[in-house]
Amino acid sequence: MLKHLYLFLLLGLPLHLHAVESGQLSEDEKYAQWAKELWDSFDRQNGNITLSGAVASLDVPESFYFLDANDANKVLVDVWGNPPGTSILGMLFPEGMTPFDNGAWAVTIEYEEDGYVSDEDAADIDYSDLLSQMKDDTRSASRERVKQGYESIELVGWAASPYYDSVSHKLHWAKEIKFGEMETNTLNYNIRILGRRGVLVLNFIAGIEQKELIESQLDSVLAIAEFDRGSTYTDFNPDIDTVAAYGIGALVAGKVIAKTGLIAAAIIFLKKFGIFIIIGIGAFLKKILSRKKADGSE
Repeated sequence: MLKHLYLFLLLGLPLHLHAVESGQLSEDEKYAQWAKELWDSFDRQNGNITLSGAVASLDVPESFYFLDANDANKVLVDVWGNPPGTSILGMLFPEGMTPFDNGAWAVTIEYEEDGYVSDEDAADIDYSDLLSQMKDDTRSASRERVKQGYESIELVGWAASPYYDSVSHKLHWAKEIKFGEMETNTLNYNIRILGRRGVLVLNFIAGIEQKELIESQLDSVLAIAEFDRGSTYTDFNPDIDTVAAYGIGALVAGKVIAKTGLIAAAIIFLKKFGIFIIIGIGAFLKKILSRKKADGSE
């Protein structure tokens, strides 16, 4: 299948016209045709981009391209097999890579307008204790996922310990995550950019074996997103602005402590803080073909 994908998509070779017209495409060719049509439909952008739904902008260099919310959701749901319903503003991909590549990695972008997140506790957090709590939360979330028919999830540990830059007000850390029986673990590298009224949420989605590659791109990605003037962290006005009901520790833990003092449900942890399943191309193809057969279509 990947052989067909590289031939048709990456090298740009056409499918045989007579095979398309006669409907005699193999499963590999059907997938390649579908993938090429989807790829050609994407609006790949770079340069200065205003994020719809957030008071922030991106300055995307030529070494990356940006997909808007509509295209990004197609990647997450249709290509990578995630549950629908995740609200994101877009995705960043390295130039020269497609979402269909075996080694594809990307950065999802969201905005959470929950108020100004105080960083007063940043230097006092015990991240070992926090990791133990996060593992417990992930086990609870995993049970909910399995009930819904998705693979189990396990938080293996830190792939990179949390680091907060008190000057730029940017926070980053990495988790190693295991999905189901997959042989390769997922690297969930997280960036949080604090603003006046909320937080920009950037998450790398990659394999654990890509950790060094991702870290080589970390500074470039950190520089891409910034809050607009008047909405930066230092623009906070305590007389009129809302303070979030959580701090730096809760951002790392991946859960929101509501004003009532309750912790958000595990299923919200998965939806709000950007943990995604990446399934193999073969598994996805089998799924869509099975769905077509069930519908009685070819």
